[in-house]
Amino acid sequence: MLFTQEHNMLRESVAKFVEREINPHVDEWEEAGIFPAHDLFKKMADAGFLGINKEEKWGGLGLDYSYALVFAEEVGRIKCSGISTAIGVQTDMCTPALANYGSDELKRNFLAPAIAGDSVGCIGVSEEGAGSDVASIKTNARRVGDEYVINGSKMWITTSTQADWVCLLCNTGTENAPHKNKSLIIVPLDAKGVTRGKRLKKLGAHSSDTAPLFFDDVRVPVSHLIGEKGQGFIYQMKQFQEERFFAMSKYLSQIHDAIKVTVEYTKQRKAFGKPLIANQEIYFKLAEMETEIQATRALIYQACERYILGEDVDMLTSMAKFKVGALGQTIPSACLQYWGGQGFMWDNVISRIFRDTRLCSIGGGANEVMLEIISKRMGIHPSSLK
Repeated sequence: MLFTQEHNMLRESVAKFVEREINPHVDEWEEAGIFPAHDLFKKMADAGFLGINKEEKWGGLGLDYSYALVFAEEVGRIKCSGISTAIGVQTDMCTPALANYGSDELKRNFLAPAIAGDSVGCIGVSEEGAGSDVASIKTNARRVGDEYVINGSKMWITTSTQADWVCLLCNTGTENAPHKNKSLIIVPLDAKGVTRGKRLKKLGAHSSDTAPLFFDDVRVPVSHLIGEKGQGFIYQMKQFQEERFFAMSKYLSQIHDAIKVTVEYTKQRKAFGKPLIANQEIYFKLAEMETEIQATRALIYQACERYILGEDVDMLTSMAKFKVGALGQTIPSACLQYWGGQGFMWDNVISRIFRDTRLCSIGGGANEVMLEIISKRMGIHPSSLK
């Protein structure tokens, strides 16, 4: 992918914003288990960051997804993944389907304020018994007159204790067709019957306020339906494309940072009379890890180029998501080893990266699910051989 001067200007602008407005507060927000989403998102909106590839009509910049990819890479340089994940929810997880299939009324009331930083959104897909198995969700919305009555719950919802609304995937049909009986509905979280659960304690991403949501006879207008009834599963699968682009791009930046900080540490740390990095086992391994990063980045760029052209990139994004997830399990761990006892300390940049990036092989579709998709596209999955 060839980046233009405009791409580079955006990259530089995001990098400066991260260093000025976010990184100085990361330790404080990680300790608190939450960050001021409304305040931060408003600043990001004022800088033009929350609607990069959204239509100008709704306050976006109207650019292609390569610019959003650059944004994701630089957001990944935030010194923790909790905040970068929450930003991605706002830009690439709860708004793509709304932007692509929502009515003008929905876009005016929910998309435009999200791009302007005047409201915070979240995405409600996962349930305690349905994570990567999206078709198994139980939350349902029953039509009564001009309203949907919603019952059920969602789990592990990023920014849910602060969000103003949720893009909710729920069952709107009674037929036994899990891929055709679902819809996406915008639900204001101040609606009667909505309960926000307590913040969950997580292995990493501490500054992201993650909690369950409960829906007890929650009523919303039928006009809050995104697109067509029964198309929610398809819309969500398409929405996952941008979620995965954002997630794998920002996580790869954080994994890359593990290498960078480890190079600096092993240059300074001496053992047995010489810097650690002078050991062939270390500098060879770091060189190998850097190669893995660059190769994976190239795969993401190839997928993005084809995505912009309107091609089906499901296989490529699944490959890239799988590869980033695998690197998230190996590179931070290998780097931490070279820090010795320092790496085992909680308040350490390498241990935070180690904790944070463990999620990248789980969230947004587990690595095992990515392999299922890839094998089906290859024609070697058992279901393809019947």
